Amino acid sequence: SAQLDTILKGQGLTQGSVAARLDQLNKSPAQLYADTDAGRAQLIADLNASVAAMRPKLPQAFRKPPNAPLEIRRVDPSIQDGASNGYYFRAPLDGSRPAIYWINLKSVGDWPKYTLPSLTYHEGEPGHHLQISIAQQAPTHPLRKIAFFNAYVEGWALYAEQLADELGGYATPVERAGYLQSFLFRAARLVVDTGIHTKQWSRTKATDYMVETVGFARPRAQREVERYCVMIGQACSYKIGHAAWLRARAKAKEIAGDRFDLKAFHDVLDYGAMPLSMLERIVEERARAMV
Repeated sequence: SAQLDTILKGQGLTQGSVAARLDQLNKSPAQLYADTDAGRAQLIADLNASVAAMRPKLPQAFRKPPNAPLEIRRVDPSIQDGASNGYYFRAPLDGSRPAIYWINLKSVGDWPKYTLPSLTYHEGEPGHHLQISIAQQAPTHPLRKIAFFNAYVEGWALYAEQLADELGGYATPVERAGYLQSFLFRAARLVVDTGIHTKQWSRTKATDYMVETVGFARPRAQREVERYCVMIGQACSYKIGHAAWLRARAKAKEIAGDRFDLKAFHDVLDYGAMPLSMLERIVEERARAMV
């Protein structure tokens, strides 16, 4: 919130809470796509451009980043009312279709332009698409190629949003505000999930909190709250996993010192998805073997 405050003041947004000023930014004509088929097509084209811009940066952090195809598609309008805001479908192991990054475009107002890079780095590269593509191409057991441990997979995707910042993926202060808002959102939903399931918060109260804290458009915030109502604790696992990835990296740096190699650290993705306790143990063993 403190970092967002600085960026928003730099954009001339000085009055009100951070969330209220983010809401002002959400409604800026410069940040909005046209609510038309053409506007939605432009939004998807911009997502593809963001993926293309990140790919040349990946060799800074990965030895051999995969070049697996990724399609970006709109969630089918027939299911968009109950669908998540964005999600990833892995490619089948036989390569019969590419991976797909789906985005819910029921309302283009849910997607101000500044918020899209962090979403793309989460769902695409260096997020889900890179992590899962590496696992699928690695010489590991077939079950490890398709294993799903939510905290590992989603924790990596949050780590990827942060890694994208380290790689210079957010081209402007406003895009970086979108990344910081994403992290504010991940923290706020820990509160919302707890409020709903231990303090009997209503859907309205939970949605109000999300809007007032994060500055999301209300329809988007309500879809998130409805997800937490039926998937208890799932959203909380993102931050549990993110913390584990950061802990593992810090431990590897502590062990290796000046010999720490970020690319070598990321080679742990070759093992496929795993429980967090196993991830931290393997990272530590690998770091000690390199000293």
